Amino acid sequence: METFKHLISIQSLSNETIDLIFKTAKEFKEILQRPVKKVPSLHHKTVVNLFYENSTRTRLSFELAEKRLSADVLNFTVSGSSVAKGETLLDTVKNILSMKVDMVVIRHHHSGAPYFLSQHISIPIINAGDGINEHPTQALLDVFSIIEKTGSIQGKKVAIIGDIMHSRVGRSNIMLLTKLGAEVMICGPGSLIPIGIEKIYPVRIEYDITKALQWCDVANVLRIQLERQQQPLLSSLREYNLQYGITQKRMHALNKPILILHPGPINRGVEIDSNVVDGASSIVLEQVENGVAIRMALLYLLSQNH
Repeated sequence: METFKHLISIQSLSNETIDLIFKTAKEFKEILQRPVKKVPSLHHKTVVNLFYENSTRTRLSFELAEKRLSADVLNFTVSGSSVAKGETLLDTVKNILSMKVDMVVIRHHHSGAPYFLSQHISIPIINAGDGINEHPTQALLDVFSIIEKTGSIQGKKVAIIGDIMHSRVGRSNIMLLTKLGAEVMICGPGSLIPIGIEKIYPVRIEYDITKALQWCDVANVLRIQLERQQQPLLSSLREYNLQYGITQKRMHALNKPILILHPGPINRGVEIDSNVVDGASSIVLEQVENGVAIRMALLYLLSQNH
């Protein structure tokens, strides 16, 4: 457990640590079902949420997890801060540390920012998403949700569908799923799949959405991230929906049930249709609920290890 000083990357987690995170999250999820949902685990601890990128679900999920653990919470956003005046990331964090905070949750538009911070400060750091690199807490809650629904992850066939090129969620999911013994297929237009990805990770590539859905037990559908694309990589969103959208028609054509996940925010009618998101196959709302439990587990475990 010595390596679990920060949560920067899925790669840094051992299978033993992942099991401990899931076990702890399960215990916290039971607490969240009680009338009084608060526990004193982080009483007298201060956590700063350092968000250099816009976020709704992740920031609210972390904030709620921190408050459920009775931590004092500082929320930092770039707009209206000294960052707009040219202050560096390291200076910002050092100023915050001088206020005696105990833990940093950071989301940053530059890949590697959480790792850079971990080289300069000693308190625990949780990566809440860095550039197009990783989003480890999302991967943990996704896999936790799959295990909760199916009982295991070993040998499960998981298709990750959509904008693989720009997705930190996809990258962290691939790392975690393959580490835990799942089979992973990535599916999407060739322009949105990194060249040579199958040489880096043990994944298979499929360009036909019908074949991918027939193959998988679980489909994790990613958002099309137009804001990260430096040049147009799709002819139109309508064409993307026709070729790769998870539609009710495609779901009805399957001869088996599959689970549908989506990390959000959802572009309804683009990568997935509303009646699929809101249908019986979808566990999107379970993902949101499990996100709080997973983040509570991480905050608690990191506070114990520090």
